[in-house]
Amino acid sequence: MSDHNQDRQGEAPRWLDNPGNVKKLLWLLAAIGLALFAADALYHKHVHFQAESVFGFYALFGFGAFVAIVLAGKYLRKILMRPEDYYDD
Repeated sequence: MSDHNQDRQGEAPRWLDNPGNVKKLLWLLAAIGLALFAADALYHKHVHFQAESVFGFYALFGFGAFVAIVLAGKYLRKILMRPEDYYDD
């Protein structure tokens, strides 16, 4: 178990300690993301490449890049990871 709770004994709980508040925050972030995705239809785009004219291109491109980075990190971990006692004598 973590020492995080032991460090704050006697202190009032903070607002993110309540799981209900965390859930509300996640819903708020999801709603903002969906609103921004939908806002892509509300303005005229001056595109440089034809792919940019696709509805939600930047959201889809960003999500794809995020997935690629996570997957690349997963495989790089296997290459770069050292044993726990690598620096010990």
